[in-house]
Amino acid sequence: MNIYVSNLSFIVRDEDLREFFVEYGEVSSARVIMDKATGRSRGFGFVEMPDDEAARKAIKELDGGTVDGRAIKVTEARPREEKSNNRSYANKW
Repeated sequence: MNIYVSNLSFIVRDEDLREFFVEYGEVSSARVIMDKATGRSRGFGFVEMPDDEAARKAIKELDGGTVDGRAIKVTEARPREEKSNNRSYANKW
């Protein structure tokens, strides 16, 4: 299951994120999303856990928890929406 974690402190790194979840089960990956322009954390990340039951338990127990003085939000990640570059322009001719 893919898990979305938001409201992370800007000092949290991938390894820290993994540690939050590893006590609930195997973590396939943990990634804090970084801003490409500044190289700083964007304050959210994703954790992949192969065991859905363990992932649901982690979500339930970690959602609303405090990390570095911030209440984190933990939910099941939604599928990424496809961005469309097709814009509708009114024909003015």
